[in-house]
Amino acid sequence: MHESEAAAVARARTGDGDAFRLLVERYGRSVFRLGYRLTGNEQDAEDVVQETFLRAFRQLDKYDGRASFHTWIYRIASNYSLDLLRARRRTETPEPESLVSTETSADRRVLSEQIGDRLRQAMDDLSSQERSAFVLRHYEGLSIEEIGGVLGIAQSATKNSIFRAVQKLRRYLEPFSGGAR
Repeated sequence: MHESEAAAVARARTGDGDAFRLLVERYGRSVFRLGYRLTGNEQDAEDVVQETFLRAFRQLDKYDGRASFHTWIYRIASNYSLDLLRARRRTETPEPESLVSTETSADRRVLSEQIGDRLRQAMDDLSSQERSAFVLRHYEGLSIEEIGGVLGIAQSATKNSIFRAVQKLRRYLEPFSGGAR
């Protein structure tokens, strides 16, 4: 039987390394997915996982239990991912990773690369709040309430951020949809 989240957190607060390791095992994959979706590459996502759990360990005494541990850890991961993106924008322009298989036809590969480039541009043009809200909703499947908790914003602001992100992405990708809505 799995130890409850609250019990693992309580034990980890007393310095129990096994309890904290249990939390890392329980949430590590989802933190990696979130980091990958926000930053766009594996190396940064791995950094997000390491830094998120390092920060969580250092600040475990500040976790007050009002939100679930999952929400709290996502907030740390989200903030660190966005810090990485801001730092990257200041220092370099990353080379986009290919989103297509080498087995596709030349025309399909070109179209797929164009869509991938356009999507990356669109995601880069979203505000950090819009990007986070969109990823948490449409990739991670979090509820509006959970997203608000992760981002520290009201439900109305959460809904508005997701709506704005979807609208911006639609505008960017409209040339590939043939104008259909």
